[in-house]
Amino acid sequence: LQSNSCGPGFTEGNTSSEEEAMIKIAGNSCLASPNLPDFHGCSPGWSSAFYGAECFDSEVHSYLKNLGKQKSSESQNIDAKKVELEQLLMMETKNYRKTIKFYQKLLQKERRSKGPETKSMLPKLKGQLQEMKSKVQFLELVKKYQMMYAEQWGVESYVLSTVIHTGKTDTMDVAPMDESSLLLYYNTEKHQCNNQNGVRVLQAGTPLGLMAYLYSRNAFLEGYVQQFLYTFRYFCTQEEFLQFLLDRISSTLSSASLDPSTPLTKICNRSFYILQAWIEDCYSVDFATNTDLLSTLKEFISSKVASLNGYGERLLSLLEDASARKSGSADQCSSVDKCKEESEEGRKTLHSLCKKLSEDVSRKNFYWKLSKGMGPISQYQRQRLHTGSAVLAKPCCNSFTEESSVSFARADEVGPFLLIECSAQQLCWQLTLLQQEVFHKCHPVHFLNSRALGVKDKCVAVPKAVSADTVSLKVCNLFLSKCIQDQYLLQLLKNADSISTWVAAEIVTCHTTKRQVSLLSKFLLIAKCCYEQRNFATAMQILAGLENLIVRQLPAWKILPAKVAEIMEELKAVEVFLKSDSLCLMEGERFKTLPTIPSAHVLAMHVQQLETGGFTMTNGAHKWTKLRNIAKVVSQVHAFQENPYTYAPDFKLQSYLRQRITHFKDADISALAADNCANFHQIPAEKHSRKIQDTLRRMKATFQ
Repeated sequence: LQSNSCGPGFTEGNTSSEEEAMIKIAGNSCLASPNLPDFHGCSPGWSSAFYGAECFDSEVHSYLKNLGKQKSSESQNIDAKKVELEQLLMMETKNYRKTIKFYQKLLQKERRSKGPETKSMLPKLKGQLQEMKSKVQFLELVKKYQMMYAEQWGVESYVLSTVIHTGKTDTMDVAPMDESSLLLYYNTEKHQCNNQNGVRVLQAGTPLGLMAYLYSRNAFLEGYVQQFLYTFRYFCTQEEFLQFLLDRISSTLSSASLDPSTPLTKICNRSFYILQAWIEDCYSVDFATNTDLLSTLKEFISSKVASLNGYGERLLSLLEDASARKSGSADQCSSVDKCKEESEEGRKTLHSLCKKLSEDVSRKNFYWKLSKGMGPISQYQRQRLHTGSAVLAKPCCNSFTEESSVSFARADEVGPFLLIECSAQQLCWQLTLLQQEVFHKCHPVHFLNSRALGVKDKCVAVPKAVSADTVSLKVCNLFLSKCIQDQYLLQLLKNADSISTWVAAEIVTCHTTKRQVSLLSKFLLIAKCCYEQRNFATAMQILAGLENLIVRQLPAWKILPAKVAEIMEELKAVEVFLKSDSLCLMEGERFKTLPTIPSAHVLAMHVQQLETGGFTMTNGAHKWTKLRNIAKVVSQVHAFQENPYTYAPDFKLQSYLRQRITHFKDADISALAADNCANFHQIPAEKHSRKIQDTLRRMKATFQ
């Protein structure tokens, strides 16, 4: 691998022999068509876009280099590496889960008997669990590093001109032929991957040059491929990118089988890997929303690829699987699908352990002052953990015993009674699961170019009177005009607005001040519980509902307990924290072990700030440094989706919450408040009559 663009820990000497071995293995077949295990999982993932070249250090490279060796003198074998790694990972994960169960049993025993032996064993076992967890995470990182198999088809920088000339029917202008006209680099003084004084880093490029750079060595390992897949819509359409790949495949497919070390073979195989990574990562935002694009790809594979090698059948199978997940699964994220394949028990124990082992760093990332009172907050935290159906009032239980879809009339009859009866923690859990359902359907690309969708820096991003279909795309459209954009972000923001409206409506429709105080306290406690569990989306939605102009003027705020009222200031501090830095939730290690749901509107505003300013230089080249920063920020969407919440769902309580939210989603808060006398400051009758008498007396005096 070339030394001037490699990741940490790479040198020319320790990678050339490995690449030669892989090419020899690939050369045994006509056209290095990958085996099924090699074919799947080609997408670099969010960590590649976020960390870039620092994603894999020298320790990962050294570990992978020694895998698959029965003896020290034997050459390295890709298949042996994969088999050994899978076995190690399966064994370590199995032992990890067994130890978790033993740890939990000891915890229960220690709480019952409080024996000295159990107490002394727990710290040691917890230390062992931390080591085991680190090892499993390391092996997972090594597994991701195996995209090195795709890097064998990378080409040197001087071959990029061949990549450009290879396409015969380019839809884009190819007049500038030399690399300097297509790509612009800048030199850094030092780089830890080699001993040279400098390293070339991509700074800008033309659309054609940026697409050609996908074929360069280490483009996968440096994170360029993933960053490109997130951001290419700023400078080319999906059709142009697909045509670029298909032209390279068409031009090299017939001659690629002659010699696996030739540039044509590398270009052909690299094209397949890039296409595969695109399908795996962006099917839902590019192919599922563009039937013409999908038809073009399927027709090309069926007519020109499937008959020559195994790539065609693999790609068609991949498209079918992606289509099935899109249409039949509520969670589109591949990491969520992977979690579903595991047993429910194993998933919960893994998550619970991560949560326990992260207690020592809990809330250290946040600089706001947290309430330490032992009043109303602590009494909710001390409640026994159980599902919401266990505490539902008997008169209301009958309405949930049928189907989960209950009529809105029944939910309206129940009113806010269940909100008061259920604990803040119960409601927090179920609202979090509801929020997770909509969040896991979004993609990092959804947060790009949000100005064109009408998203503004206001609490209400989309006016209620304007539907998502009628939003004009002519205003501030940063994507190319023919680029199709999925508008799921509008659904996400509309859902957030509905929850805020629901919170305000529930409060102003209470007919007594005492009931309003109870609901205000409950929503504040729910919001506090949400942000402590890193569900910042629901916390900010509740804050927006409480900051409604009508709600803020309610008399109930004056008699709210002081310790509960302090939570409002905490929520405002959380909001300031979220707005302070686009990557504030990615600091430290907590986001890797604890589930997180960011505020969609805040994240969209951060991306809009990065989109401010020109995308092109004076020579017309697109600023890759700007695009790379945008890709890094939006990559956190996939990072957070990797760790789902594992709370036990209470479908009856969720059904009730859905109905109440839907019932009030388009409500006029001022109109609702006007019908309720509890929303106004009441003047005592005696004092009111005395004021009238004083006024009449003064008026009588003026006539005398």
